[in-house]
Order: sequence, then structure tokens, then C-alpha cells
Amino acid sequence: MEISLTDKLIIFDTTLRDGEQSPGASMSREEKVRIAKQLERLGVNIIEAGFAAASPGDFEAIKAVSKSIKASTICSLARAVEADIEKAGNAVQPAKRKRIHTFIATSPIHMQNKLRMSPEKVLDRAVQAVQWALNFTDDVEFSAEDAVRSDISFLIEVFDAVIKAGAKTINVPDTVGYSIPHSWGERIGELIEKVPDSEKVIWSTHCHNDLGMAVANSLSAVINGARQVECTINGLGERAGNASLEEIVMAVKTRKDIFDLDTSIKTDQIVPASRLVSTITGYPVQPNKAIVGANAFAHESGIHQDGVLKHRETYEIMKAEDVGWGANKISLGKLSGRNAFKTRLTEIGIEIESDDMLNAAFSRFKLLADKKSEIFDEDIHALVSEEYIEVSVDLYKLIAIRAESESGKIPSASISISIDGKEFSAKADGGGPVDASFKAIESIVESKAELLLFSVNNITSGTDAQGEVTVRLSKGGRIVNGLGADTDIVIASAKAYLNALNKLFSKLERAHPQV
Repeated sequence: MEISLTDKLIIFDTTLRDGEQSPGASMSREEKVRIAKQLERLGVNIIEAGFAAASPGDFEAIKAVSKSIKASTICSLARAVEADIEKAGNAVQPAKRKRIHTFIATSPIHMQNKLRMSPEKVLDRAVQAVQWALNFTDDVEFSAEDAVRSDISFLIEVFDAVIKAGAKTINVPDTVGYSIPHSWGERIGELIEKVPDSEKVIWSTHCHNDLGMAVANSLSAVINGARQVECTINGLGERAGNASLEEIVMAVKTRKDIFDLDTSIKTDQIVPASRLVSTITGYPVQPNKAIVGANAFAHESGIHQDGVLKHRETYEIMKAEDVGWGANKISLGKLSGRNAFKTRLTEIGIEIESDDMLNAAFSRFKLLADKKSEIFDEDIHALVSEEYIEVSVDLYKLIAIRAESESGKIPSASISISIDGKEFSAKADGGGPVDASFKAIESIVESKAELLLFSVNNITSGTDAQGEVTVRLSKGGRIVNGLGADTDIVIASAKAYLNALNKLFSKLERAHPQV
């Protein structure tokens, strides 16, 4: 049965745009397409694929997503600048369903100090931006950046004008995570009540988590009339992140008594989406994270364990399997053939560009199957990511590594790497085998980069699980995440460090939409 807009909550996912603004979380074109396909399987209504004007790479990634996705609307963000909007329009042009999301700041602090524009000029530019966007698509969304600190009468004036200009969705963002649920809900309700023709548009909310209330603020907006929520997988996003998609969706589903709304989300795809985004961005999911954390359905207390065993609903308000836990194991092993492997890749949304890459990924799979008794989807995503990393590498590549660690002796590591096709070797001591490996690499490359983060996360369960290592490096104001995976943590760490170095010294630069 067709659900009317008043009964449906539209899920707008901005993992590929706002999520990518997390430090070091930049994604390649191939990675964006893989995540977009998972978002499509998840049932996301609108996928904000990026900021087309950020870089040529961003433009091409949005275009690739637009070509690959059929069921979801593909959106590009654009400042209220004609050149930005033109790039956004061209980037989403191949999409079956396309949207341009244009914005301009409306708060006094932003207008005076960033834009250096008068309110009258901002109003004119907002209308102009919508008109420019309508040249490319009739689905135009307008956002008033920093709406939380904007004068409500000015917001009403701006929203009235852009609705008359043709905007179909009005987004009210808490750009800096300043609001609290009660006041945010009141603001949304007042805008819907006082803006003329408010019933002609979809009202949206986009909340940041600086005070830890992004989800609560979003839900308060929904209670007060918003019918689109902008959110990200795992709450990924710059600073403290965005409203978490999985928490929004499951709150609405679990508390039907309050919301009485439906979403198009296939909830059993939530955990696979969470794992994929974590693997690609290098941002591990904290164990106690709601819905998708490893402890989300774990019960330590004896009283709780007893209650759950007697009747699940005593301490569980939702089923683990309903959000996708336990559904990621695959029946592939070391005896599986190339075609079965290729079929599984297709099922989980991975398209290999060439037979050579497929053969290389299959060889990695066979090697992994010899080391692990069970293969999971996350393992497949990790090894395919590694294959793409190697193909794109233009400077540093791991050839061999040997690490030694023994009680009472100083750990050491010997390493061989390729730099532009030439082999270099070094040996170093360290506080542990990983530290020694990094020092050996640095003795060769002399990057002088600052190590901001070293994180190890098991991709799946079991002692034979692949370890996923994230290395965050900083130099000259640039921050990058390097990723590496292997059943041997030392090898995974060396891969991650070299991956970070390759990103650090790449020539790709991205503009920030809010600068």
C-alpha cells in the first residue's frame, strides 16, 4: 500500500558527504559506489553523494554513484554559488532520480563574519540559488545553514521566498550541534506553522552531535512535523558527528506509540551497512554504540541473562537479527570456485572493474581461506578494499616484513618496501613490533608525519579473525586515515602506515563546503 507523505519518514543519508568530512575519512570513487549500493539495499530514500565542487575526484565520484544507483534519489550539495550548482547539476545528471541541495548561512554570526553579506543580500542569493538549481532538476532542497542561531523571523522570510521560488524540501540544520530537544522541536513546529505554504514542502532536519543530542533533536523535530531526517551511518561526521541513521530508524520503528510513522529502511541491512562504512573509513564502531555496537545486545548481569533466557523482551526491546546481526557469514571456503566468489561479490554490492583485479582478489580470498575457518562479508570487503588500494598506489608498497618480539629483549623489525618501483630495506628497534615497523618505514621514507591515531579492530569474531588497523597521520595541515587488514597485526599495521603515506603525499585536495 502506498504511504502518504504524512505517514512516511524520509531518510536522507549524508554519509558520503558530511560523513566524509570526518578527519581522514576521505573515500575513493570505488568506495563511495560500494557504500551507495549498500545504502540502496538498506532502502535509503536520498543519498547525498558528495559536494561536487570540492574537487574533480568528488565530481567523478558523484557521477559514478549517479550511474550505479536506481532506487534511491542521488543528491549533491552546493553552496548558493552558480558555479557550485552547475557542477552539482552535471554530477547528478546520470541519476534516475536526482536532487540538488543548496544552502546559505542565515545566522548573524555567519552572515557578518563568514559571508560578509547583508540579510537582504542573503535572501536574494537564496532565491537565486534555487532558481539556478531548477535548471538542472525540479527536485531542489534548500538549507539555512546555522538555522539554530538564526533569527526566526528572518528564517520565515527566507523559507517563504525559496518555497515561492520552487524549493520542494526545506532543511533546518543545527549546523553546530547547539540545540536541545525541547527548543529544537519548538523551532521546527513554529516554522511549519508560520511559513506560508509550508504544507507544500517536505520539512527536514539535519542535526550535529556536539552536545550528544543529534538523535534526540532529530526525533523532536519529527514529533513537531519534520518528515525528512538527514543522518549518517554510525553517526559519522565532522567534529562529534551527525545524527545516527540506525538510531533514528530503530527509535521510530520501536516506538510506534509515539511516532506512528513508517520508513522504507530494511532494518536487517543496518549492521552490514555499519560494518562496511567502518571498514572503508577506518572509524571503528565503539562496543557500546546503540544498535550496531558489539555490546548492543550483550547481557553481562546475571539477572539480565536470566530474564532474557526466560523471555527475551524482559531486557531486549528489539531483536538482534532484525538489525542484521548474525547475517553476515557466507558459505565460501578454500574449495570455493572463482564464479561462486564473483557471485557473492555481486550480492554484497561489489563490482570488480577488470578480470585481472577479480583474479587478484580471488587469490587473496584463497590465501585468507587457508588461514580462517569461516569467511564473513566484512572479510570480503576488506580484501577487495586492499586490492583497490594496491592498484591505486603510486608511491609506497610493502614487499616484505619480519618482526621479532621476545621477553627480555628489545623488539625489532626488518622491512622492505617499494618506492616508485625501487626496493629499499631497513631495520629498527622499538617499544614493540609495530613501533619497530613504523620506525623502520620512517627511516626509509623520512616523512616526518605526526602519528595521531593507531587503532586495531577485529573485522569479525574469533582468534583467526583479520585485524583491521587504522593509522591516522598528519602533516602540513592535512589529515589522512590509512587502512590495512591481515590475520597478522604487524603486517596489517605496516600496510596501514604505507596506505596513509600514499594518501598523505597524493596531490588530491578537497574544498570544504562551509568555507
